[in-house]
Amino acid sequence: MERTEETEEIAESSSGAIRSRLTHRADPFLVVCRCFSFVTSLIAILCVVVNVLAAIISFRDSHDIFDGIFRCYAVLIACFVVLAETEWSFIIKFSKVLEYWVGRGMLQIFAAVMTRSFPDYMSQRKDLLLLQNIASYMLLSCGFIYVICGVLCIGFLKRARQKKEVSREQAVKDLEEMNRRKEELEQLLLEHRSQGDV
Repeated sequence: MERTEETEEIAESSSGAIRSRLTHRADPFLVVCRCFSFVTSLIAILCVVVNVLAAIISFRDSHDIFDGIFRCYAVLIACFVVLAETEWSFIIKFSKVLEYWVGRGMLQIFAAVMTRSFPDYMSQRKDLLLLQNIASYMLLSCGFIYVICGVLCIGFLKRARQKKEVSREQAVKDLEEMNRRKEELEQLLLEHRSQGDV
């Protein structure tokens, strides 16, 4: 009886050690990629805000209706950049080119160029012009970083590490399920023994 308790304790401690080893290690590369993706999303949201403000000014003051329409398209593309950064499976299925970092970077560069282009009347609005320049140049730099990293195949490395992380999480879930089943079986065995003793 003491031996079985000892083996149970050893098994529990080894499974706990394996579980802690599997769960507590975050991949630093994936953390950096997620942070960069979050920053890019925030910059794209800034581009959305800038283009919405420019479109409102364009439509309200009746400057140029074509500029207002252009700004609406810039808003849509910048929103698409934000959705692409979430790596939502529906968006990736919808547009396979965004699965690759070069394609994602080109989309960001395009959104930055659309945000940066401004008509003559924008020179009167210095605050909006400054905000527009900041948003466009930041998104442009993010796009260039994505293109360079895509050419260096860093996106493929990220995908491989994500698969490894998912398989690690699945291994932890499987281990927890096995431990739960083991406890249930041990409980049934104890109940069976106690009934046999009576």
